[in-house]
Amino acid sequence: QVQLVESGGGLVQAGGSLRLSCAASGRFFRGYVMGWFRQAPGKEREFVAAISSSGVWTDYADSVKGRFTISRDNAKNTVYLQMNSLKPEDTAVYYCAADSRRSQATMVLQYAYWGQGTQVTVSS
Repeated sequence: QVQLVESGGGLVQAGGSLRLSCAASGRFFRGYVMGWFRQAPGKEREFVAAISSSGVWTDYADSVKGRFTISRDNAKNTVYLQMNSLKPEDTAVYYCAADSRRSQATMVLQYAYWGQGTQVTVSS
């Protein structure tokens, strides 16, 4: 069982930056692929970024490539999402997710564990 707690969300102006953190409980964090997803009002949850257990593999949604960076610190059981050049369309609840069954995952159904989410609001 893994528990995930996101933090770092907030209100920021367009062009600004935020860094989200996701702290995970459990001894086996370093064995999990980790992902960030987001869900805007009235829309489905969508993939944002993911990172393999070692950090060697990463993947990003086209909409955030070049602006967002995912990273992890296995010693701290934490995964991060650095978000730069934020746009109003980035406004959403951001969720952290984890899974131990595969080394790479970019789909909602591929993740077994989810955090409660943190709100990110980008004003124009």
